[in-house]
Amino acid sequence: MGGLSMDQAFVQAPEHRPKPTVTEAIGIPLIDLTPLASGGAAAVDALAAEVGAASRDWGFFVVVGHGVPAGAVARATEAQRAFFALPAERKAAVRRSEAEPLGYYESEHTKNVRDWKEVYDLVPREPPPPAAVAGGELVFANKWPQDLPGFREALEEYVKAMEELAFKILELIARSLNLRPDRLHGFFRDQTTFIRLNHYPPCPSPDLALGVGRHKDAGALTILYQDDVGGLDVRRRSDGEWVRVKPVPNSFIINVGDVIQVWSNDRYESAEHRVSVNSARERFSMPYFFNPASYTMVEPVEELLSEEKPARYDAYNWGDFFSTRKNSNFKKLDVENIQIAHFKKSAAAPPRT
Repeated sequence: MGGLSMDQAFVQAPEHRPKPTVTEAIGIPLIDLTPLASGGAAAVDALAAEVGAASRDWGFFVVVGHGVPAGAVARATEAQRAFFALPAERKAAVRRSEAEPLGYYESEHTKNVRDWKEVYDLVPREPPPPAAVAGGELVFANKWPQDLPGFREALEEYVKAMEELAFKILELIARSLNLRPDRLHGFFRDQTTFIRLNHYPPCPSPDLALGVGRHKDAGALTILYQDDVGGLDVRRRSDGEWVRVKPVPNSFIINVGDVIQVWSNDRYESAEHRVSVNSARERFSMPYFFNPASYTMVEPVEELLSEEKPARYDAYNWGDFFSTRKNSNFKKLDVENIQIAHFKKSAAAPPRT
């Protein structure tokens, strides 16, 4: 990919191109999860309140004191760099296809514009139940690269640590909504979670392209590891401006996804974000997409509804939604890909004056 000239497929429409300088975000919630291991009930309640406020006001937050072993992170990032350093033909040997959406890929589209990146996707559990889609089944089987010592072991260790952290965050989100702590756990019994390794090479025209175009995450939670290069931008709620999330050592960024927005009946909102690239330094990141079982019908949680607060969404099937999104990322479509807004109930007509 590094040898590519600036193909028009990568060029963002003028209104979506990054500005030459992006303001560093101020006030992003930084939450220390240490009390989960050592604190009593009051400390955990205080943490849940912090998570709730961050999910409501920002749609994402940064966690430290998370309990993920530093060694596991170091081994996973080493494995990631080793994979992307392979010759193109070695990476192509594990290329994904439309029917087999795991493995290597270098022409992903977000909102119908090609992203300046290469990726490798895998699932933590094999084999998850196949996802039935129109025209056949998607096969979710990992394509492990050959002759890359320690690669599989490093990533299997990392995803195990990610799952532990994901359930901790999920419990805090449930508590913050005054739900039973394990209220949301059952949706993840046959989860469709996957992890992605991202590599953003230096880009000759960082003013025209994006590593990932603007989007919201479709699943429940995303846990993101990013290196020290920086490039993650989030759209600030207060004024709609894009702001840069500064990398914090030994931290993870937690994104609230669309599924939690729907479960919370819009109490929480998923954050719109993108990745900017630069002409000097390559960047690596690893998002872990924590997703429910494919048979899940996603709808607002019953306990949060009342006459005054009716459901704002119709139920939708997660497996259908996910596979439709996967296909639209795979190729350029004539229409924008599916969004949760498509399931929003139409508001009652305003009273006539």
